[in-house]
Amino acid sequence: MNLSNLKYNSKQELPISGEITSQSPSNIALVKYWGKKPVQIPTNPSLSFTLKNCHTITSIKFVKSEGFSFSFKINGQLNPDFLPKLDAFFLRIKDWVPFIFEYKIEINTINTFPHSSGIASSASGFSALSLAISQLEQKITGLSNTDKYLKASFLSRLGSGSASRSLYGPCAIWGFHQDIKNSCNEWALEYKSIHHVFENYQDTILLIDKGIKKVSSSVGHNLMHNHPFSKKRYHQANHHLKELVAILKSGDLEKFILLTESEALTLHAMMMTSNPYFILMKEGTLSTIEKIWDFRTNSKIPLSFTLDAGANVHLLYPKDYQQSVMNFIKSDLIVFCENQQYICDEVGSGAKILNESYA
Repeated sequence: MNLSNLKYNSKQELPISGEITSQSPSNIALVKYWGKKPVQIPTNPSLSFTLKNCHTITSIKFVKSEGFSFSFKINGQLNPDFLPKLDAFFLRIKDWVPFIFEYKIEINTINTFPHSSGIASSASGFSALSLAISQLEQKITGLSNTDKYLKASFLSRLGSGSASRSLYGPCAIWGFHQDIKNSCNEWALEYKSIHHVFENYQDTILLIDKGIKKVSSSVGHNLMHNHPFSKKRYHQANHHLKELVAILKSGDLEKFILLTESEALTLHAMMMTSNPYFILMKEGTLSTIEKIWDFRTNSKIPLSFTLDAGANVHLLYPKDYQQSVMNFIKSDLIVFCENQQYICDEVGSGAKILNESYA
């Protein structure tokens, strides 16, 4: 599909009112995207595991109106901090889903995990909202399910780049790569060619710091424009993605560990060498990483870590080792977690519609 096919051109009558509820997960990038061009175009491709338990449930109630307006609540509370992002999102999608501007909309969203703490809450949030909007377009035009998800991925990107990957599972690729058929910068590509060991791969997220990040991902992305190592980083990311695709097919856990940990540390190295520089890791992040390395050496259990743009640590491991890793967390790592909290998650299947009704 090309961009022109995504344009809305229906003259069908619109529903007077309705409600759509969608659910979309967070995702954790294994090959990281860091740096973007207007509008929400990545400077390098990325590949992520889609999660299962860390998700956002979004309900949109809409009624025909003479002018467009929206309200927004997260976990039952009004939060004005999100309104500028939503304003920018609706402005960006206006030409692609003009029908939405015929309505007054109430957006109610619930997160199963802390937002703005480096667990890709913007990814689950914007993908859930975009899927609900695409579901309304399907109701109006008869859009196919394949095109509905593609359209939702496209819209999601205009809110948060990584959100484009949350529509699909167990893995998704976003960004053009010359060796990945149908990959592009405008929407993500579902990727299912993985070894069985990765199908229920575990991701236990240690909540080192549940607070809001001092430097947002958007600011960090923009600092890559004049970064002294940006060109080498983009080349490395393309090379790593090609390697990771082969690793996911073969099930080579040793190579998986080396590549994903390298990607995590490189992401934070880019932050620490930007101008101005900044650090999102905390003391507990570094202590946890050292403990993981010691545990892996001594136990021979293929436990690895990755980091997103925050202090929290994602522990990645095959499900067969779940009990051993949980014992290790409780004995050695829980001390580094805020309020001793962590989230047990695993690779999931992507976003879905929960219910819909129209009048």
